[in-house]
Amino acid sequence: MRYVQSLLFTLFLLLALGAGAGFVVYQHYAADLPDFQQLADYQPPITTRVHAGDGRLLAEYATERRVFVPISAIPPRVVQAMLAAEDREFFSHGGVNPAAMVRAAIQNLMHAGQGRRQIGASTITQQVAKNMLLGDQYSYVRKIKEAILAVRMEQALSKERILELYMNEINFGRGAYGIATGALVYFNKSVDELTVSEAAFLAGAVKGPTNYDPARHYDAAKARRDYVIDGMWKIGAITEAEAKAAEAEPIVLRKRDETQVFSAPYFTEEVRRELIQRFGEDKVYKSGLSVRTSLDPILQTYADKALRDGLVTYDRRHGWRGPVTHLDINPDAKGWNQALAAVPVPGGSVPWKLALVREVKPDAAEIGFADGSTGTIPMKEMEWARPTLEDQRVGVTPKTAEQVVKRGDVVLVEAVMSEPPVPAKPTTAKPVAKGKGAKPVAEPSPPVATPTAVPASPPTIAHWALRQIPNVSGAMVALDPHTGRVLAMDGGWSYETSQFNRATQAYRQIGSTFKPFAYLAALDNGMTPSTLILDDPIEMEQGPGLPLWRPHNFEGGEAPGPQPLRVAIEKSLNLMTVRMATTIGIDKIAPYVERLGLMDKMPLLYSQVLGAGQTTPLKLATAYAMIDNGGKRITPSLIDRVEDREGKLVFKHDTRECPRCGDYDWAPDGEVPTLPDEREQVLDPATAYQMVNIMQGVIQRGTAANSVGSYLKMPLAGKTGTTNDMFDTWFVGYTPDLVVAVYVGFDTPRTLGRLEQGARTAAPLFTEFMTDALKDKPPVDFRIPPGVRLVRVNAATGKLAEGGERNMIWEAFKPGTEPTPNDQVVDGSGIDVGSIGDAQQSNAPADEDQAVLQAGQPQQPTAITGAVPPGMGAVPPPPGPTSASPLPPPPTTAPSTGTGGLY
Repeated sequence: MRYVQSLLFTLFLLLALGAGAGFVVYQHYAADLPDFQQLADYQPPITTRVHAGDGRLLAEYATERRVFVPISAIPPRVVQAMLAAEDREFFSHGGVNPAAMVRAAIQNLMHAGQGRRQIGASTITQQVAKNMLLGDQYSYVRKIKEAILAVRMEQALSKERILELYMNEINFGRGAYGIATGALVYFNKSVDELTVSEAAFLAGAVKGPTNYDPARHYDAAKARRDYVIDGMWKIGAITEAEAKAAEAEPIVLRKRDETQVFSAPYFTEEVRRELIQRFGEDKVYKSGLSVRTSLDPILQTYADKALRDGLVTYDRRHGWRGPVTHLDINPDAKGWNQALAAVPVPGGSVPWKLALVREVKPDAAEIGFADGSTGTIPMKEMEWARPTLEDQRVGVTPKTAEQVVKRGDVVLVEAVMSEPPVPAKPTTAKPVAKGKGAKPVAEPSPPVATPTAVPASPPTIAHWALRQIPNVSGAMVALDPHTGRVLAMDGGWSYETSQFNRATQAYRQIGSTFKPFAYLAALDNGMTPSTLILDDPIEMEQGPGLPLWRPHNFEGGEAPGPQPLRVAIEKSLNLMTVRMATTIGIDKIAPYVERLGLMDKMPLLYSQVLGAGQTTPLKLATAYAMIDNGGKRITPSLIDRVEDREGKLVFKHDTRECPRCGDYDWAPDGEVPTLPDEREQVLDPATAYQMVNIMQGVIQRGTAANSVGSYLKMPLAGKTGTTNDMFDTWFVGYTPDLVVAVYVGFDTPRTLGRLEQGARTAAPLFTEFMTDALKDKPPVDFRIPPGVRLVRVNAATGKLAEGGERNMIWEAFKPGTEPTPNDQVVDGSGIDVGSIGDAQQSNAPADEDQAVLQAGQPQQPTAITGAVPPGMGAVPPPPGPTSASPLPPPPTTAPSTGTGGLY
C-alpha cells in the first residue's frame, strides 16, 4: 500500500513539475506572439485585373496570383478534399491535435537516423498561424508558438473563417495562390467546376507543389491524389464507387486559355505605370483593383495589323539583309531538323516560322522545318529581296532564287494560304420571245437556283513567302477627339523585342504636321483660308556668324507666286509658311502650340513652323483632336475607372456629376438627364472648323490625295509630315469622331531613304486602319459651328467663284471676312526676290514638308517695309472660351511690324 502511495505521489510531483515547466514555457513564448486578431479582418493579397472597354481581360498584376473566394462559394467536396489531405479532425480539435502529435512523434523516433523527412502533425489552424503570422522557418520554438497561437485563434475565430483564410492563402505551385487560382492554373476551371479527382489532386499538391507536379512527377502526383481520394471515402465525403471512379481517372492538366487575354502590351504597360503613379506599387500588386480601360480591342487589332503591314511594306522596299543565320550542315543528312530547332527564334517573329533552306533551284527554294515537315518558297515570293545598299538604297531585282538564298541558310517564312474554291454562280433559264416581232415574255416567278455544289474545305498552305523582321519602327495612336479616351495604341513592331513605347516616349521632329498649328494663329490674326500669300524664295538672317537661312519647297524650281493660304497646307509649301510666320510673328504662334499641349515651351525660332520641334505621337494626336472637336480641351486617358476589391469606385476619368442619371421615375416625354460640357474652350470654334475644312483639302487635292483620298471616300481631314533627309515620317488624320496619328522612323535617327515621305511611308498605314475601322459605318460630316459661312471660291485663286468654274470649293469664313477684289498679298519679306538666286542650297530642306534645323539665336527676317492690311496690325490674343471672335478694327496708321510686310 505504501508502495502505491509513493508511486502516486511521485506521479503527482512529476505532473506538477511538468505543469509548472509548461506554464513557464507558455509564459515565456506567449509574451511576444504576434496579434492574431488581425486575421479577423485579414484580406490576402489578390490580383489586380485590367480590362478593355468591352470587358475583355488585358493583364493581371500581382506578387502572388490569387483570386479570393469566400468559404461559402467553395463546394463542400473541395473543402472535404482539403480536410482529407491535411486535417481530418479539423472540426473536432481545438487548434492542436494531441493524438496526431503523439503518432507523429512515435513515427519520427522509429525512423530516426534513416534520412527520412520528419512527419508533421500541424493542424490547418497551426498552418494558418505559421503561414500568416510566424513564417515557415522550422524550429521547435516556432512549433511551440504555432501551437499557442492555434489555440488562441480557435477561441476567437470560427472554423469557417480559419478554413477561408487557409484555402485562399496556400501555395499550389506554378505561381498559383489560393484554391480558385489553383483550379484555373491546373485545370482552367472555376472552383465550382472541379471534379472529385481534380479537387483531390489540388488538396494533395499543397504538401509539396513541386514534388507532386504531374508534368514532372506523374506517378508521385497520382499516388498522392489517390491517397486523398481514399481519405475522402474514409471520412464519408464520397462513396466507395465514387472513390474508385475518381482513382481510375488520369490527371489531365488543361492549360489556361490565354486567348481569353487580349494582347495589347504597349497599352497595358502605360496603364500599369499610371496605376503605380496614382495608387502606389503595393496597392497595384496586392489589393486586387478592377481597372476598366478605354481600349477598343477591335480597333487595337486593326492598329496592330496596319502598323505591322506598313513596316513590312517599307522594309521590303529597301531590300534583303540576309538570313537569320547559316548552318554548316548537310540539309539532306540526318538530324538537320534538330539543328534547326536549336536556333533561337528571333523576337517579334510570330506568326512567322524559322526554316532551313535545303535546296535552291532557279525558280524556288525548298525548305524544311524543325518538326521535319517541308515546303517551298517560289521565286515570286523572293522578288522583293534586292540587296540592301547604303542609305536605304537597293540593288537590282533578283532573277533567280540562287541570288537570294543558299543551302544551309536559316530564314523566316510566312505561310501563304490557298484560295478557297469559288462556288458556281446559279443559272436560270430566261424566257424567250418566239416568232418575228414577238414582244418580250413577262418574267415568271424566280425559279429556285441550283448552283453546283462545292464542298467546303479549310484553307491549306499553298506555299511559303520569304520574310525578315523590319529594322525600322513606328507607332500608331487612335483616340476619341471628344473625350481623349485612347482607343488603340501601338508603340512598335514587337513589345517582346523592345519595350520602348514610341507612341508615348519617342520625342521626334514632326515636320509639316506642325503647319496647321502655325496657321491657326494666322486665322486668328487677320488671315482667312483665301488670303493670298507669296510663294517665292526668302532668306533670313540667323545671327552673327551664321549663314542666311534659305528654306525652300520640296519640289524646288520656280515658285508660282501668290497662292491662297489653304494651298500652303494642302500642298505643304514651306515658303508660304515662313512668309506667313514672319508676317504675324513667331511669338503669336507659340501660345497655340503650348496651349494645345504639343510642347511645353516652344523655341521662338522660325524653323519651328516647318516642324523642327519635337513631340510624341500621343501628344500630336491630342493636339489634332482639339482642332477636330471644335477647340475643346481634352486630356488623353487610358483608364476609365478603377474599383477596389469590394467594388467601391476609387477613380473615374469622367468626373462630371449627373444627379438624375440614376433616377427611374422620369417620364419618356419629360426632361432627359444630361451631362454638362465642362471642357475648356482653347480655340475659337470657327477657327478650328476653318482648319478642319482646309485639312480636308489635304485628303482631297493635296499631299495625301493619292495615299488616302483615292481609297477612302468619306469626310476625312489630315496632314502629312516629313523631317530633314527623310529621317521621320508622319500622318495625322481624323473623322469627326476618331483621330489617328502614325509615325514611322528608325530608333537611331537616320534616313528612311530617298522619296520616303509622310504620304508614302506613314499615310498608307492610316488608310489601312481607317478602311477597317470605318467599314459598314455611315459617313459623318464634320460639325459646322454657328456663325461660320460657307462660300464658293476658286480653290486656285481664293477669289469668289463664278458660275461654271471647275475648280470651285466651299470655303469657310468668319462673318465679314469673305474675299473681295481688293485683297492684298501677304509677302512677309520685303526683299527683292529676284536677287535671291537659286533656292536649292546645300542646307535647304529635302522634301515637301521638311524643316531646316539651325541651332543658335532666334531667326529674324531681313528688314521690311510696306503697308499692313486691315486687321494685321493690332493683333488680338488668341480667343478663349468665347464664340467666334470679331476681327480687330483697322489700325488708324500703318505700323511697322518688324516681322512682315506685303505688296
